[in-house]
Amino acid sequence: MTLIRTLKAEDKSAWLPLWHGYLEFYKSQVPAGQDDLTWSRILDEDFNLYALAVEVDGELMGITHYSFQISSWAPKNYCYLEDLFVNPDSRGQGLGRLLIDAVQEIALEAGSSRLYWNTDASNETARKLYDTYCLESGKVQYRIPLPLKN
Repeated sequence: MTLIRTLKAEDKSAWLPLWHGYLEFYKSQVPAGQDDLTWSRILDEDFNLYALAVEVDGELMGITHYSFQISSWAPKNYCYLEDLFVNPDSRGQGLGRLLIDAVQEIALEAGSSRLYWNTDASNETARKLYDTYCLESGKVQYRIPLPLKN
């Protein structure tokens, strides 16, 4: 049985390897303590970071994190799907699509006028799925790393 659901406090040990798999896929690292901070933000009902999991036969096989962004271009908000990761052994079963569709439904219910996400141009496998929703925006993202202040 496949189920999409919000993450619960007891899911941390199942979430962590999926989160680390996502970071590893993008050859990224987060500072010490960020795993715990991200997890606490997901569980904090007053923080603008939300998470869903796809569960197959009682086991978490994928996650997504999303948030809402106020926009000068929209009457309400945009929904930003920040992270999406499915266990490599479970890919090709439609689990990523289930997660995107669930976030899309949440965004519609929240009155969002846009659901958007980023991926690397070289992420061809994911882009095959993403292109079934819409074509890439043609935008180029620029990033300036800023030093953390204490």
